[in-house]
Amino acid sequence: MSVHSITARRATDPVREARIHLAAAHRLAVLHELEEGIDNHFTVTVPGASDRYLILPFGLHWSEARASDMIVFDESGATLEGEGVVELSAQCIHAPIHRLTGARVVLHTHQTWAVALNMLKDNRLLPASQTAAFFHGHVAYDDTYMGTADFVEEGERLARLIGDKHVLFMKNHGVLVVGETVAQAYRRLYKLERVCRAQVLAMGTGKPLEVLSDEVVTQVQAPPENDRHSRAERERLYFEAMMRVLDRESPGYAD
Repeated sequence: MSVHSITARRATDPVREARIHLAAAHRLAVLHELEEGIDNHFTVTVPGASDRYLILPFGLHWSEARASDMIVFDESGATLEGEGVVELSAQCIHAPIHRLTGARVVLHTHQTWAVALNMLKDNRLLPASQTAAFFHGHVAYDDTYMGTADFVEEGERLARLIGDKHVLFMKNHGVLVVGETVAQAYRRLYKLERVCRAQVLAMGTGKPLEVLSDEVVTQVQAPPENDRHSRAERERLYFEAMMRVLDRESPGYAD
């Protein structure tokens, strides 16, 4: 059975494609119950730039996100292109993380199961399943909630914490995921919620967790020599499949 790709319909203009993918990620977050209406933020560095970022303007519900809605802002919070404004915490968290880590995509949510784990005194994500093993060693932890992010210095602090990791657990707050593409970052966010849910459910039994050994985790994370698909290809195929779901369930995101 062949895999039907939407590649032929993808925009050839990288900025247009970034807008479409960002809108799709917002719609998917609603479909997967990762969002809080108009709050939390997804940002993408504008292709060809290093200090300009795409974001859904504050006030639009994520379920109505469209490519044409995305505005461009800078670290000062100024809207450079489009109509609408960037919310203060998005400016203060996302722009410094883009600048200091070099991440092209930054996704921040208060998704239910990840927040549940981050409400615990011991909030560490454990490699107790195959999927969780992929995250082992790639999660940074902010154990000191500093209140709402109203200053750029808070984003700079978080950027130093995340360093070269893929995920930041923000205790008493939420999670933040970075990536080079929307496909990569959103796949991480989606899988993260599933492993957090599984761990919280397993912990709820009151039974000890069977944590995988370092040797097994290393084997899981190593690309198989005979794998027909690179990780980048898997990320692309995943996101294109999810966009086909949106074409059925929530069309209009590419407008």
